[in-house]
Amino acid sequence: MIIAVFVAFFLFIGLGFDYFYLNFNPAGAPQMVLNADGFYEAKSAGAAANIPFGTIIALLIGFGMSVNSLFNGPAMVLRSTMARRAVGAAGDKERQFLNIVAEMSTASGLPAPGAYIVPDPDLNAFATGTNPENSVIAVTEGLLGSLNREELQAVVAHEMSHIRNYDMRLMTVTAALMGAIALLSDFAGRSMRYGGRGLSSGGSSSRGSGRKGGVAALVVFVVWILLVILAPLISRLLAMAISRQREFLADASAAELTRNPLALVSALEKIRQAVMPTNAINNGVAHMCIADPRGSLIEEKLGFTADLLATHPPMEKRILALKVMAYQAGKPQG
Repeated sequence: MIIAVFVAFFLFIGLGFDYFYLNFNPAGAPQMVLNADGFYEAKSAGAAANIPFGTIIALLIGFGMSVNSLFNGPAMVLRSTMARRAVGAAGDKERQFLNIVAEMSTASGLPAPGAYIVPDPDLNAFATGTNPENSVIAVTEGLLGSLNREELQAVVAHEMSHIRNYDMRLMTVTAALMGAIALLSDFAGRSMRYGGRGLSSGGSSSRGSGRKGGVAALVVFVVWILLVILAPLISRLLAMAISRQREFLADASAAELTRNPLALVSALEKIRQAVMPTNAINNGVAHMCIADPRGSLIEEKLGFTADLLATHPPMEKRILALKVMAYQAGKPQG
């Protein structure tokens, strides 16, 4: 469903560009164009007007970026965060991290993912990859130094759950589609500066039918402009909505793998207290992390605005749900 929404974005942006800027006319009917004398005259549509070039290009860009994310997404994410591979010779903490990754691999029945360290003092972690065979778990230096073994095991189990549930593939492709939408939106927005097809020339006459056609074209044009402007925001909201739902599932799966939900509670509470931003992680991969890397306190709030703008569900709800699993709290509200 989410991919279908992104495809609809590509189609609408491409078709709007075709119609308003490239004079796309699938019916091939003559268009009423204002001539130099101030009168409307019929003008036959050329053969090129029957081909939606903008739509085809938009779909090819989206498809190309999706395919590229499937093949190169994990490497691109790791490069963007400057992550390095964890090695046992680097110290006790990294050896412990490698051992825990191997343990959780055995517990989940999956191949051991690559273990990486992100050079950042904040507490955060993420998983990326397109399948269990090429998956990666990365943790920040701050997380590695601040959590004890049980807490680190719980965080790794959370990320291993994303791999087992194929969340990381969905998130990686979603990140690429967000980039494609932003690229097309920016291109369409820049094209507006050069003007486009006259709104009154969309196959209308100078009489009543022309007035109706002009109004309809104006409405469609306004909707298209609004979508071009808001498409990057809407696509990011979609990615955030996906992330919020999958975080609850990953928390529950992590408790299943470790049989220790309170360890993840303790880890989340430490992450919750560290509200500084994870500077090494950019906004494009924020929805992949165990906590919002922007250092935002919106996760501490409840209500419609928080649910709409946060990349993750409120920490309070996540912690309460885990405590319920450990019989440490009553049934969560809402």
